[in-house]
Amino acid sequence: MILSGREIQRHMGRDIWIEPFDPKRLNPNSYNLSLHNELLVYETDTLDMKSPSPTRLLRIPEVGLLLEPGRLYLGRTAEFTRTMAHAPMLEGRSSVGRLGLFVHVTAGFGDVGFCGYWTLEIFCVQPIRIYPGVEICQIYYHTVEGDCDPYTSGKYQDNTGIQPSLLYKEFLRD
Repeated sequence: MILSGREIQRHMGRDIWIEPFDPKRLNPNSYNLSLHNELLVYETDTLDMKSPSPTRLLRIPEVGLLLEPGRLYLGRTAEFTRTMAHAPMLEGRSSVGRLGLFVHVTAGFGDVGFCGYWTLEIFCVQPIRIYPGVEICQIYYHTVEGDCDPYTSGKYQDNTGIQPSLLYKEFLRD
């Protein structure tokens, strides 16, 4: 079951945190999150799952930044979220999707217990100018049935910025 917007607001500060929180961004069953003013891009054309990939930081100026098709941009939400009893999910806003901008290629599912900023895997169908602070995606929450062990430690927990893939660390532990 998905929490309604009113239910999200009732849980704020108890087992759901969105910082900063603006009640005007509540929707019937989600909350709009905004784009921070930084992006990461991979510096090489070929990526290797077993190795860290070098990245370069881009700043999105107030006048906007033109994104190119065929390139993956990693961004992040301006809001920090924490969820202790619900499974958070992230989706692009329909107005953004109708411009051919995908804000998460595959990783829209969060775990109960996740704390941090959401890294966005941004990809565009055609050139598009983006702006810092735009409400780019929406977070919604599923109820969880049964006992679960919250996500309390992991490679992306308590992040403070954009997170490139850390999959290579899984190869190191094997």
